[in-house]
Amino acid sequence: MEPITDLKAITKRIIRLQCELAKLGPMRPGCLSRQYRDPQRKKGAYYQLSYTYKMRSKTEYILEDSVPEIRRELAEYKRYKELNGEWIQLSIERSRLQIKQAKKTAAR
Repeated sequence: MEPITDLKAITKRIIRLQCELAKLGPMRPGCLSRQYRDPQRKKGAYYQLSYTYKMRSKTEYILEDSVPEIRRELAEYKRYKELNGEWIQLSIERSRLQIKQAKKTAAR
């Protein structure tokens, strides 16, 4: 994303990001992987969800019927992280611009 250098444009983009964030559905962090009780023969498949929350590593076993829903939740979390990262980046840029404008105003 190319940096936006106009305060109004930054504010508009932040508002759009907030609206997109509000539309997100159920989410969860983590990585879903397929494991095998007997990896050599690929027998006894099961799904495992691994994630870290509050600095604690967690592992959950996921029923095969729940895999599509878990994948949707993982995708929502990934989207949340992208939107949140962009919001932070824009907020920093907006703050820098406001400070720069305040310095110009004070120098007059």
